Amino acid sequence: MKVCVGLSGGVDSSVAALLLKRQGYDVFAMFMQNWHDTEGTLHGDCEWEEDKFVAELVARKIGIPFYFVDLSAEYRQRVVDYMFDEYAHGRTPNPDVLCNSEIKFDAFLAKARALGADYVATGHYCRKEQASDGSWRLLEGIDPGKDQSYFLCRLSQEQLASALFPIGGMLKSEVRALAAEADLPSADKKDSQGICFVGKVDLPVFLQQKLSSVEGDVVEVFDAWYDASADYRMRLELLEGKAPSELSDDELSLLSKPVDYSDIVFRTETYRSGRHHVRKTRYLPNPWGVVAGRHEGAQFYTIGQRKGLAIGGHARPLFVIATDVESNRVYVGEGEDHKGLFRSVLRVAPDEIHWMRPSLALPMGAEQRCRVRIRYRQDLQDALLLMRPAGLFVVFDKPQRSITPGQFAAFYALPDPADRWDAPELLGSGVI
Repeated sequence: MKVCVGLSGGVDSSVAALLLKRQGYDVFAMFMQNWHDTEGTLHGDCEWEEDKFVAELVARKIGIPFYFVDLSAEYRQRVVDYMFDEYAHGRTPNPDVLCNSEIKFDAFLAKARALGADYVATGHYCRKEQASDGSWRLLEGIDPGKDQSYFLCRLSQEQLASALFPIGGMLKSEVRALAAEADLPSADKKDSQGICFVGKVDLPVFLQQKLSSVEGDVVEVFDAWYDASADYRMRLELLEGKAPSELSDDELSLLSKPVDYSDIVFRTETYRSGRHHVRKTRYLPNPWGVVAGRHEGAQFYTIGQRKGLAIGGHARPLFVIATDVESNRVYVGEGEDHKGLFRSVLRVAPDEIHWMRPSLALPMGAEQRCRVRIRYRQDLQDALLLMRPAGLFVVFDKPQRSITPGQFAAFYALPDPADRWDAPELLGSGVI
């Protein structure tokens, strides 16, 4: 059986290749280049060349053929252009999720098959098992700190059938130890960070390749706004007064929408200042908020963001609680417990719902208890899924911080003592 390992130059894919070789598979390695541009990146121009060099050394050490493939055109069209479009509309995409479904297990898989591969193997920390009906289940990896099933939440059954995850049953420490024991050139290489196959970036600079910078106001929202807002009070009353399954579609839709701060309006007055009585304009005091600073484009900010605001004079950090690309405003709140950071309901549009095993798809009107994560490495959160005509609603048992439009919510099955698998199964996902 012939297996193509996506060899990135990192320790995880290196050990995946080593294990498959030792298990007797006919293994070859392929390194993919997905990015040429360097504008906005925080590393040197030739970082990918260094990765390729290490990957080639690893392949030589293991004793497997090595190939190179340039998928930069596909990556730009399917991942980067999608990124730009999402940010332009005020959403925050997850390019790593798209990279797996659109590139590694699609374009890359096609290239591997052209070279005779039956499977593509990667260094992801996750596992797959075949269910009794013949379909494939995707399970968390056993290392709780490294599970990467979230990044694979858009894979299809066909893609899963062609995938191998050799290190999913190992701890990261075991992977490092095995790489050192085998004297692999990548044994001490640090884990990659940043956007998949682009690297760490200065996001505003990166996005400015296509999105224009336009100055706007940063508005700090005070607690007094929440006390005065009828909309906010209604949301609280709905959550406290009804069980999730009793909520109507309209009520669920209201609860799933980000809070609207557009009613915070600032009036100005002119005054004369200094010896020469120069005419100046200033904002009148507003009990609901204050213009705390300026920004270079609302599309460059994301919910929960702390860095990059450059606003001082606060006892606690400021966090982005909302963005409005139409008015080009960024709204912030002081402190990790600010009310604007939390929400209990999110919605996935009908055409954005993806089930890993179609046989497990929720029928219309059904509900299901499960556990959900809305970002990588977040602990699984207890929630109820409600399938309604308006979409799939996720109602959390506890309010969640920084629910971000454009990100992916991944749904996992509850533990079943009678189930022989010892890790949560990834049921499906949806774009928030």
